[in-house]
Order: sequence, then C-alpha cells, then structure tokens
Amino acid sequence: MNYDIRHVREENRRELLSLRVAEDQLGFIEPIEECLLDAEKWTEFRPVGLYVDNVPVGFAMYGSLRDSQGGTNLWIDRMLIDERYQRRGYGRRFMELLIERVLKEYGEQPIYLSVYAENQGALRLYEMLGFVLIGEYDADGEEIMRKD
Repeated sequence: MNYDIRHVREENRRELLSLRVAEDQLGFIEPIEECLLDAEKWTEFRPVGLYVDNVPVGFAMYGSLRDSQGGTNLWIDRMLIDERYQRRGYGRRFMELLIERVLKEYGEQPIYLSVYAENQGALRLYEMLGFVLIGEYDADGEEIMRKD
C-alpha cells in the first residue's frame, strides 16, 4: 500500500470535503469545511489529505502555533479517517507519518494534540504512539496530550 500525505489544494479540495466520520464521532471533530476555514484564518495550520493508493481516506492539520508565553508549539489537529475506511489501521499509520513529517519540517521538539476524554479510541491510539495527558485543557474542553 502507498500512504501519502498531500496538502489541500484546489484540485483535491472537493474530494476531501466528501469525507465523513461515523455518526457517533460527530461531536469529537469539526467538519472539514470548518477546518479549512480555520486554516485560512490561522495560516500556521497546514491542512492535508491522507491518501492510500491515491484514494482519499482522511484529513488532518498540523503546524507550529504560538503559545501563551510567546513561544511556539507543534500541533497535530483535526485528525480524522472517513467512516468507510476506519478499523484498517490507517489512523495509526497516518499518525506515525504525521509525527515524522512535523518533526522533519519543524525539528525535534514536543508535539501536542487535544482529545475529548469520551473519545476512547483516539485516546488509546495516541497513548500507544507515546502521547501523554498533561493535565491541561484547550478552549473547547479537550484534554491536551504531549509527545516528547
């Protein structure tokens, strides 16, 4: 299988907008349309499509964002796998690839993400990949995790 991470461009935007999460996951992540609007406002975010053998199966955003102390932190955000492609190991593989990409682009440093405590599947995945809860929450009430 060929796994590929592609920046969102005009030519792949429509196919990525067609991706959907399962009904019981709707409260855990914003719709892709909203994510792309957020990426236009916060240009530090890089929205990407996740592809397997040239088929779009997921979406994520990453970037180096300003923190409250005036520094920056690396974030992986808005990670989703379309409901038709879940339970195939794509989430784990793409998280591994996103971690590699972020560290290659920005250098070795901690990576942050946030997750709702009720999203047990995502929480387990992130813990398996070395992320730990740090006892802090984002503005939406999601728990923040860090990978050193």
